[in-house]
Amino acid sequence: MAATPTPEGAVERSLHVRWLGAVPYAEAHALQRGLFERGADDWLLLLEHPHVYTLGVRADLEHLLVPPADVGADLVRSDRGGDVTYHGPGQLVGYPILSVPGKRGGGMADTVAYVRAVEQVVIDALGDLGLPGADRLDGYPGVWVDVEGPSPRKIAAIGVRLTRGRSMHGFALNVDPDLTMFDHIVPCGIPDKAVTSLAAEGLDVSMRDAVDAVAARAVARWSPGAHDRADVVWRHHRTDLAPFSRGEGPGAPAGSVEAPTVEPSSVEAVPVAIGRRDGTTTSRRQVRLAEAGVVQGLAVGERKPDWLRAPLRRGPEHLRLQRLLRDLDLVTVCEEAGCPNLSECWSDGTATFMINGERCTRACGFCLVDTRHPEAPSADEPEAVAEAVARMGLDFAVLTAVARDDLPDGGAAPFAATIAAIRRRRPATQVEVLIPDCKGDAESLQVIFDARPDVVNHNLETVARLQRAVRPSAGYARSLAVLARSAAAGLRTKSGLIVGLGETDDEVVEALADLAGVGVDIVTIGQYLRPTSNHLPVARWVPPERFEAYAAAGRALGIGHVEASPLTRSSYHAKQAAADTGPAEATTG
Repeated sequence: MAATPTPEGAVERSLHVRWLGAVPYAEAHALQRGLFERGADDWLLLLEHPHVYTLGVRADLEHLLVPPADVGADLVRSDRGGDVTYHGPGQLVGYPILSVPGKRGGGMADTVAYVRAVEQVVIDALGDLGLPGADRLDGYPGVWVDVEGPSPRKIAAIGVRLTRGRSMHGFALNVDPDLTMFDHIVPCGIPDKAVTSLAAEGLDVSMRDAVDAVAARAVARWSPGAHDRADVVWRHHRTDLAPFSRGEGPGAPAGSVEAPTVEPSSVEAVPVAIGRRDGTTTSRRQVRLAEAGVVQGLAVGERKPDWLRAPLRRGPEHLRLQRLLRDLDLVTVCEEAGCPNLSECWSDGTATFMINGERCTRACGFCLVDTRHPEAPSADEPEAVAEAVARMGLDFAVLTAVARDDLPDGGAAPFAATIAAIRRRRPATQVEVLIPDCKGDAESLQVIFDARPDVVNHNLETVARLQRAVRPSAGYARSLAVLARSAAAGLRTKSGLIVGLGETDDEVVEALADLAGVGVDIVTIGQYLRPTSNHLPVARWVPPERFEAYAAAGRALGIGHVEASPLTRSSYHAKQAAADTGPAEATTG
C-alpha cells in the first residue's frame, strides 16, 4: 500500500476518512469508482444522500411499491449486491474503498469475512452511541436490534461489491431519516421485517456523533496506526452568497482598506447569520469562515513578501497580442485575473481564453469575475478563439469559462465547439480545458470529454474544511467526481489548489492524496492573493520552501507533475506539464 507523506515526508497514512456532507448518489458513485480503480491507499467516504432508491444487481422491480418520483426520490441502478433500498437525509452512508485480503492470506477476497467486518464496525459504533444489543440476524445481512425479541428491526443495511481484491459500496446506518420513505419499497426484499433508526429507538444522536463513532471504529479495525481524516464544514446555508450576489459591489481594491476580523463567539448560529447580539453586523463571508475555524486574516493593506512580487514585462509583443485580442473582442483570463505570469506565458506560446461570456452564475470568495446576470453565449465565439490562436501562433491554448448554471448543459457545448474550431484552424495546437463542474451532470461532462481535449483541468481550489467558505455553490465531492470521470474517460487530468486561505499543511497533503486517488496527473498550487475588500482575507503568506514541500509530497503520492510556487496559477507552465505527463488510459468498469 502506498504511503501518504506529510510535506516533510515523515508520516504514512493508509486510510483516508472523509466526511463529505450531502452528495448525490451518482456523484458519490463516480468518486468511489475513481478511488477503486486508481487509488493506491484506502478510503472511507462518509456522507448523506438526497432522497434516492437504489436497485442492487439482484433487485426485484416488484419491490418498488410506488414510482420513486411520486415521493420526491430518484431511482438509480447500482452495481452493488442486494435488492432495493432507500438512502436519504438523516441516514449515514459509508463507502469503504479498501484492499481486502484474500482467504487465508491469498487468492480471492473473502466476501463473507469482509461483510462481517463491515457489520462489526457498525455494531461497535452503535454500542458507543448508547445502543447496546445491536447484532446480526441469522439469514439476514445488515445490523439489527431486538434480534432475540418478537420484532427484530433493521437499523443498518449492508451492500458491497468486491472485485480484484478491492471493495466498493458499504453500509447505510439510520440515524434519524424519514422512516416513512421505507414504506414505499420492500426494503432489501424482506417483506416481514421492520426498519428502525437511532431516533426511533429513543436515542438523540447527532449526525456528527454518528460519524465520529463510525470513523473511530473503522480506523481501529482497518488502519489503527495510519490514517487521516478531513471533513467538509457541517453547517451550510443555502442562501449564503458572496458579496457580489448580494448587491454589495466589487469592494475596495486590496491595499486600500483594513479588513475586520470576526470572533466565533460573536456570530449567531442562525440560517442567514448577518446580525450579532451587540447590534453590529457580520458578513456571511465572515460567518462561513468562522464556521470553518478561520477567525482572522491579514490586513488588506499588509505588504506582500518579496517572493510575491513578479517583474512586469510588457514589451512590443505583449502590446501586439493585446491589440489582437481587442480586435477579435475576446477575453483572456490572463488579463482578467491580473495574472503575474502573463508576459512569460504569452512569450512561451501559451494563453488562456475565457469562453461563455464574462459573467459567472456563481460568486466564489476568491474570484474577481463579474457576477451580474449572464448574457447568452456568442455563437461566433468558438471561431473567434480559433482565429486568435492561429494569429497568435499558439502551441498550447487553454480554454476556461465562467460557471453557467443558467444553461441546460452548464456551458459544455461551447467547450466542445471551441476545441473543434481550434483543431480545424491549427491542428498542431494542444488544447487544455479548465472546466466548471457543469452541476455534476455526467452527460454534460461527457460532451467535453468526447471532444478529446489534450488536458482536462478542474480546480479543487481548497481543502475539504474550507470548501463551503471559499466556493459555497460548489462541492468537494462533486469536484473529485468530475476529476474521476475525466480520468476514467482516458484523459490527461489536472487540478489546482490555492493556499493561504486558512488551511494547514497537513490538509493540503490530504487534498493531494484525494487528487492522486482519483487519477489526477497534474496539480498546480499557488498563493491566494486577495483581489478586493469584499473577497476572502489572506490568512497567511506561504513561503517558497513550503511550496517545494507540497510538490515533493504530491510526487510521492504518484502525481506526475506538481507545479507549486507562490506565483503559480492554473495555466502556469501548462505546456511543460502536459509534456511531462503522458496521456491517461481509460478505466474499465
